Amino acid sequence: MSDSRVPNSSSGQGSGGRRRSWAELLAGRVKRQKYNPERAQKLKESAVHLLRSRQDLSALLLEVEGVQCKKLCLSNLIDCGSSEAHANHSSSFIGSALQDQASRLGVPVGILSATMVASGVGQICVAPVDPSHPVLLTVEQRKKLSSLLEIAQYLLAHNMFSRLSFCQELWKIQNSLLLEAVWHLHVQSIVSLQELLESHPDMRAVGAWLFRNLCCLCEQIEASCQHDDVARAMLSDFVQMFVLRGFQKNSDLRRTVEPEKVSQVAVDVLQRMLIFALEALAAGVQEESSTHKTLRCWFSVFSGHTLGSVISTDSQKRFFGQTLTQILTHSPVLKASDAVRMQREWSFARTHPLLTALYRRLFVMLSAEELVGHLQQVLETQEVNWQRVLSFVSALVVCVPEAQQLLKDWVAHLMAQAFESCQMDNMVTAFLVVRQAALEGPSAFQSYADWFKASFGSARGSHGCSKKALVFLFKFLSDLVPFESPRYLQVHILHPPLVPSRYRSLLTDYISLAKTRLADLKVSIENMGLYEDLSSAGDIAEPHSQALQDVEKAIMVFEHTGKIPVTVMEASIFRRPYYMSHFLPALLTPRVLPKVPDSRVAFIESLKSADKIPLSLYSAYCQACTAAGAKPEVISAQVAVISERLRDALGHSEDDISVEIAKIQLSIDAPRLEPREHTAVDLLLTSFCQNLMTASSVAPPERQGPWATLFVRTMCGRVLPAVLTRLCQLLCHQGPSLSAPHILGLGALAVHLGESRSVLPEVDVGPPAATVGLPVPELFKSLLTCRTRDSLLFCLKFCVAAISYSLCKFPSQSLGILCSCLSSGLIKKFQFLVLRLFPEARQPLSQEDTASLSWRPLYLPSADWHRAALSLWTHRTFQELLKGEDAQLTYQDWLHLELEIGPEADVLSDTESSRSYGRSENSDLFFGGHRGNECIISRLQEMAADLELQQDPSASPGHSPSKGHFLYGIFHRRLQGLISGWGVAASLQRQRELLMYKRILLRLPSSVLCGSSFQAQQPITARCEQFFHLVNSEMRNICSHRGALTQDITAHFFRGLLNASLRSRDPSLMVDLMLAECQTKCPLILTSALLWWPSLEPVLLCQWRRRCQSPLPRELQRLQEGRQFASDFLSPDATPQAPNPAWLSAAALYFAIQQVGEENVRTQLKKLDCEREELLVFLFFFSLMGLLSSHLTPNSTLGPLKALEVCAAVLECLEKRKIPWLALFQLAESDTRLGCLLLRVAPDQHTRLLPFAFYSLLSNFHEDAAMREEAFLCVAVDMYLKLVQLFVAGDTSTVSPPAGRSLELKGQGDPVDLITKARLFLLQLIPRCPKKNFSHVTKLLADRADCDPEVSTALRSRQQAAPDTDLCQEPRLF
Repeated sequence: MSDSRVPNSSSGQGSGGRRRSWAELLAGRVKRQKYNPERAQKLKESAVHLLRSRQDLSALLLEVEGVQCKKLCLSNLIDCGSSEAHANHSSSFIGSALQDQASRLGVPVGILSATMVASGVGQICVAPVDPSHPVLLTVEQRKKLSSLLEIAQYLLAHNMFSRLSFCQELWKIQNSLLLEAVWHLHVQSIVSLQELLESHPDMRAVGAWLFRNLCCLCEQIEASCQHDDVARAMLSDFVQMFVLRGFQKNSDLRRTVEPEKVSQVAVDVLQRMLIFALEALAAGVQEESSTHKTLRCWFSVFSGHTLGSVISTDSQKRFFGQTLTQILTHSPVLKASDAVRMQREWSFARTHPLLTALYRRLFVMLSAEELVGHLQQVLETQEVNWQRVLSFVSALVVCVPEAQQLLKDWVAHLMAQAFESCQMDNMVTAFLVVRQAALEGPSAFQSYADWFKASFGSARGSHGCSKKALVFLFKFLSDLVPFESPRYLQVHILHPPLVPSRYRSLLTDYISLAKTRLADLKVSIENMGLYEDLSSAGDIAEPHSQALQDVEKAIMVFEHTGKIPVTVMEASIFRRPYYMSHFLPALLTPRVLPKVPDSRVAFIESLKSADKIPLSLYSAYCQACTAAGAKPEVISAQVAVISERLRDALGHSEDDISVEIAKIQLSIDAPRLEPREHTAVDLLLTSFCQNLMTASSVAPPERQGPWATLFVRTMCGRVLPAVLTRLCQLLCHQGPSLSAPHILGLGALAVHLGESRSVLPEVDVGPPAATVGLPVPELFKSLLTCRTRDSLLFCLKFCVAAISYSLCKFPSQSLGILCSCLSSGLIKKFQFLVLRLFPEARQPLSQEDTASLSWRPLYLPSADWHRAALSLWTHRTFQELLKGEDAQLTYQDWLHLELEIGPEADVLSDTESSRSYGRSENSDLFFGGHRGNECIISRLQEMAADLELQQDPSASPGHSPSKGHFLYGIFHRRLQGLISGWGVAASLQRQRELLMYKRILLRLPSSVLCGSSFQAQQPITARCEQFFHLVNSEMRNICSHRGALTQDITAHFFRGLLNASLRSRDPSLMVDLMLAECQTKCPLILTSALLWWPSLEPVLLCQWRRRCQSPLPRELQRLQEGRQFASDFLSPDATPQAPNPAWLSAAALYFAIQQVGEENVRTQLKKLDCEREELLVFLFFFSLMGLLSSHLTPNSTLGPLKALEVCAAVLECLEKRKIPWLALFQLAESDTRLGCLLLRVAPDQHTRLLPFAFYSLLSNFHEDAAMREEAFLCVAVDMYLKLVQLFVAGDTSTVSPPAGRSLELKGQGDPVDLITKARLFLLQLIPRCPKKNFSHVTKLLADRADCDPEVSTALRSRQQAAPDTDLCQEPRLF
């Protein structure tokens, strides 16, 4: 039966004209015909053709007899909302029905199933879709598709589904096919994206279809659609597949279909997307347009989060490299001359943010060497888009500092090649690259002027080798002149190439040409500034403005060097017109000279002494300054006029003015003003604030003259009560709503009121009968409250403004004068707030911490009050000010301020409040936040208890509690009731419980930790034993920080230790005995003290010296020596000797290394070659703990890369000196030398993860050491098996880097990658090891052989192999 007859066979008429069914027709032909295999095959093909050409598959199935077949309707199968469908149409029923129909139709069931499912997908996709989401399914569509795919998965699992036929049928409905439907097919393993793409007959058509859909998908993702997570997962999967298939190095040889098809489609789609993006950027995409959203989303796929999880680094690098090539070469329409003229518009700041974002993502994957090498290769082999090339250079020098030197070296190579063979292209490239890099400023690249001088200003330049080279250079520079910016011409003229005298005409011809061009551009060479940035992209400044900048820069250089800058000396000789006409007039601007000469005066006198200022000009300057000094009289006269008009406005008479005000009565709670007083005082205060801001924009406070002092004096008469009342309204009741200019102005006003303190009356803020008044400056302490979050922050700002202004206004005044201008209450409040709000302020200050103070940042619109407060706190003069008795914050002051804060309105959270402890260096007080009065009372109870114990004369030295504290028993019972294990829930529950215990201990007297007194025969009390047990068993795992306990509990213990020891007959002996016991029973206490020693030492010294005149006990001195050794070790020249015990010195050194910059670690650790073996082993262990901590706590101070560098450096030293270190990975409690000590210092989680640390150092293992050490193989195998077990148990997830940091860590920290490398390492090592190394293999593999059968087999095979041949033995001949 031929194909043409099949469709007509169902329409034949039987006897009597009855229409026969399809089954009857087939049955009749079977009876009449003998079986013929060839005809049967043709029949199947015809049936398949009919099946595929039939559009209404449901109707076709209904033509077949059977009641069950009539139920097999696609609309019901995919109707997930119909309970009847779920009840009657199970997957097994559908499969059975399809098998029956396939049998009746004579076609394979897989083809029938594939056609049915494809038709169902088509029906779902053509249903009404959300017009705003043209590539996504609606919720209803998604449910229907899910039901259909469940059926397809069943059919696939039972070999009743043809993937190839399904793909072919699916592409027939391509125009209506939704991208999300395709993605679901891939995710649920119906057909993969690769199979779908391979089955499409037209590669370009499918590429265009994918491109359109990806653009729509990106736009919808940025539009924050409802199903954003689905859309982002789709985009990620598609991009991963495209990169994986388009940029894999070796094709998969097991595939039966030609792999080039998918590769072509993948590359084509990625190229289409990038070309679309580049063309949109070139056309000028508008912000937040649909195209802008599409590009922003697409550029986000160039990240490790999207690509790093499933794609190899090599594939990613090939993809990123191809992308970079396409960026640099797309649409090369600009000539080099266009680039010379326009490159200032292509700087980093002017490049479109989307393009710079794309560049930065490329920089993450590719190293600096790869980026520069790629740029070089592209420029040498292809036509380029100069705009993209130069914008890429700008981004490169800004974002990748390592590339700066590489660019310099490449440019030098280009120059050498250019002069060697007179290649103009190389010269153009070199000049364009240098100029572009120089546009980004000196922090990114040296200035163009410096580069030009270095390249051509000496005889060593490439241009000086021959006349041919000189002609080539000046020919090149002359060709550039018509396109040059004036700045570059000025550089060439002012810093000309060094030319032999016989070729001088070449230079003079070029200079004449350049000057002519400058004249055409109306730019004068004589008006150039001394410090002008000749390579900047900005317009040329006016000579006067540039001269002011030159003067400030010259004074700054003079301040640092004490000498006249060389640039100024050169200008006085070679640039005399500019020096005389612009620089000196700007320098010699008349002003009121300060009483104490400043740096400007000193600079002028130095120039005069060097005969660089004409006498006539200097005399005129001095006369003008004298006249300016007389201006205060003019200002005073103007102030008198203002005062008189103010008196008239307020209705004050002459008699009122003559009456002296003895005391001002002020109501802080309800200040009131008459309307005209309100208006007049507001005008005064507004004028003062505005004048201050204007003056500060021109000069710092110390150079503003006396205007502010004279202005404030107008307020010191009868208007003063109204001014103070208005200040009360503003500061006490409206403070948080004041803007920065108001705060700065009123802060300065407070300083000047303090300056006039001697002539101002006192202020009474209480009842009228009160006799004790406040000086006006002290009034501000009462006006600034700290009750709420807003008022507390406002108080901080006001204190910063007032104190900073006073230090800037009177920089050379004595501390006594400063204290008279400032309220001591303001200084104390500032101390309280800074110590309370900023943890960094509680650390002891070093000499390097002292900061310079500048008024300028405060009056700018975006004032950073946090930074300003810390800058003021670390200022040297302010720290000197705090040493005065009146400025010190006492316990009483702190208590009053803390009680003022409402617990419900505190700026600090509960956690922050409980942590904000800090000790004063001169007292035993805690500064910090406490939530409400209960916490204050708790602290008072503790101090009272301690005081009672200290002062109780009846307490005998031998008295000590014989029993432990009942709290520890409660802690122990509660901990026993918790779930044990390493699960997240169990760990968090245990951590929360222990943090609560710690807070309880911190709020109880420190005697709970140590006991109230010690005995020489038994220094460790029962309470100490209980506390040590709590530390060793629990706090070590939960409350430790960087290998130590937290600062608060450490300080609390040592405080109790000294209190108890000081009540004994020999305090020093008790401390020494106690700490000696700590070395074996609780070493974590000592490492914690080492970590926090900078803040702990002043507290211990203060507490000890209050009761004893002797030096600190010997064991505390050991801690001092350990920290000093670590500090000296890291200094450049010192070679200190490590004190004993070695493990303490190693811990101190490890903590100090954490503060060293990453780039200096290797250099500093080279000194380890001279240290004792024992110290190196301990240091290696602490470094391993640091490596694990850097992975477990991503925000730790020691990053993973730096931690790995430290470990590698110590390991290198160990192996160089052949010091055994493998025992660190086999620690046990029974090992009294290492295990007993180190296992009590490290958290259990860290010791369990030692296998991870071991194989993180795989690349640093020395091959000879691995073969030499008999124990190495056993340790390596043990670590590998434990690492596999950790991975299987899911415990390595804690050290896995987040997706966003995987590229940043350069592949470090991925457990799967680590296991793979470790396995390969062992398989290569095992055959090479001598047989003696296999003595413990059987024990190692016991119960663990199944972890890795291949490694186990290799070990056993090598163990059973023939003995090694020893060439030193006599051969056995018989």
